[in-house]
Amino acid sequence: MLAAERGASVNTLAAYRRDLLDALGTVSDLREVGGDGVRDYIGTLAGRGMSPATQSRRVSALRQFFRFLLSEGLRSDDPTIVLDRPKPRRGLPKTLSVEEVGALLETARARADRDAPPARRLAATRMRALLELLYATGLRVSELVGLPASAATGERPFLIVTGKGGRERLVPLNEEARLAMRDYRALLGERQAGRSPFLFPAASACGHLTRQAFACDLKEVGIEAGISPTRLSPHVLRHAFATHLLSGGADLRAVQTLLGHADISTTQIYTHILEERMKSLVQEHHPLGRMR
Repeated sequence: MLAAERGASVNTLAAYRRDLLDALGTVSDLREVGGDGVRDYIGTLAGRGMSPATQSRRVSALRQFFRFLLSEGLRSDDPTIVLDRPKPRRGLPKTLSVEEVGALLETARARADRDAPPARRLAATRMRALLELLYATGLRVSELVGLPASAATGERPFLIVTGKGGRERLVPLNEEARLAMRDYRALLGERQAGRSPFLFPAASACGHLTRQAFACDLKEVGIEAGISPTRLSPHVLRHAFATHLLSGGADLRAVQTLLGHADISTTQIYTHILEERMKSLVQEHHPLGRMR
């Protein structure tokens, strides 16, 4: 149902599967369990060291599962009605400064320009293209590594991205990202032209570079750029894209569209940036702000 009717991504389906299998470790039969059994299971999560956010997701997975059973006539009640969803604390997203992202990109560009054997040169050029694309577009890592070979071909200065729920969006590309893609395509064409439907092919089960492999390579570039690997991940660069746009004056709705968020409440984790900018504007331009 999640796949066919809601267009859930492979990663979303895997997350729901993990959550429900975890519940089956405590509850032997989800079709027969009552409210007390569900409550007892949820009560074990905090003791196992799970964060409020993870607990909340487990409750959400169970709620949707039992609603599905109700709609299909497989149960006559919903035992999750008795549950209170744990309130996750929403912290500020981890991000990097403009200078740190600049150092990361410069390091990737330098690695791509070094003399090296063909395979290593291709890997470095691919990493530069990945980083330029990620910071220029704010794509989800799954959207980035799964880009089709036809992405941004020709002179079109944008990508057509299929995101969560099968929703398509246009994402503009800057000149650096387009140049990096052009250089990468040229090297890739020399070695394996036409062999893969993906822009970033790899010998993996999915046929393209995996999220985990990209994250590992990214940390290597980060170390060379002087950034701690504990502070760096593909999602941190997505946060940096959004944060730097808002700091530069972009509208929250525009950032929502670029990130592919279905609901603006998801984009509102970045509102602290808008609050800081408003505070600076008042202090700089309001008479009372200048009288201090």
